[in-house]
Amino acid sequence: MKLGVVGLPNVGKSTLFNAITNAGAMAANYPFCTIEPNTGVVPVPDERVIRLSQMYHPKKTTPAVIEFVDIAGLVRGASRGEGLGNKFLSHIREVDAVVHVVRCFEDDNIIHVEGSIDPVRDMETVNLELIFADMDTVQRRGEKAGKMIKTGEKKYAREAELATRVLAHLEQGLPARSLAIEDEEDREILAQWFLLTTKPVIYALNIAEHDLGKPAEDIPNALRVQEVAAREGAETLLISAAIEQEVAALEGEEKAQFLQELGIGQSGLDRLVQRCYKLLGLISFLTVGEDECRAWTITRGTKAPQAAGKIHTDFEKGFIRAEIVPYDTLINLGSMAACREKGLVKSEGKDYVMQDGDVTLFRFNV
Repeated sequence: MKLGVVGLPNVGKSTLFNAITNAGAMAANYPFCTIEPNTGVVPVPDERVIRLSQMYHPKKTTPAVIEFVDIAGLVRGASRGEGLGNKFLSHIREVDAVVHVVRCFEDDNIIHVEGSIDPVRDMETVNLELIFADMDTVQRRGEKAGKMIKTGEKKYAREAELATRVLAHLEQGLPARSLAIEDEEDREILAQWFLLTTKPVIYALNIAEHDLGKPAEDIPNALRVQEVAAREGAETLLISAAIEQEVAALEGEEKAQFLQELGIGQSGLDRLVQRCYKLLGLISFLTVGEDECRAWTITRGTKAPQAAGKIHTDFEKGFIRAEIVPYDTLINLGSMAACREKGLVKSEGKDYVMQDGDVTLFRFNV
């Protein structure tokens, strides 16, 4: 899963991304963790993987991970290619969701690119560039479909009508994700357009250090952003990028003690990762053994053979069955053998829909 971190200059985006990158260094044992300068790979916080590792003492413990990409280059006019506009927009097309960092703190020592602190204005600056780019895409799609209507194929009339609806919505300054589309066929057409504003968004509200732990209602700038985000169907998360950079440099008890002193149970980065995981409809199934305990990321609703394919394509091709025990059951009984003795290991076939926390052994033929 890939998340793009966006925002205007001097809103704390680079500070937050540096914290992400520092945290990513702790996931260096992840086998595919080639970390480039603009990429940070961080583990999904999951107590279950730690508990299973303590139970099995494997050679390796591998959490699920999320990849963050630092998307730079936004200026007004990006949709028209200003600055690094084309590169900026192409990078957003490649991510699964967007983390939009919005400045909600006052600091005379950090000059704002617009000359004043106004988080709603900043949101609109970024969002309008994405909307303008989408308007261009939808207009071209609509015009192409309109020319093809004369072929008599109904799909082109449907596509042209959908383009008219979506374009009218975008012209109101609203993202495509906030347009209610009930028909499944229309949703499939829209998905093929790869619009920027259909991507899920989390607004990371970068607040002052002294505001950490306060509810948004007590932080006027944050409250304004939350109200706008709610109208467009986006998530919000209060975070202090400066504090996150300090937290990312700590480990173990020192980190836990620092978080306790701040009055928060988890770091903002951990909460951000978990929120993104949930936003994209993702869950984890688990595999255990002496060699490795590992969490695997799948989309909610994935069936057992496709989950097996996440481990290796041969597992999916030769799928026979999945032997599954819920995580809580395994922890309560203490071993897979005890679960088998009580008949609590389920044997599931090709139609089984995987559940979050399934501890799974796949049986397959090559």
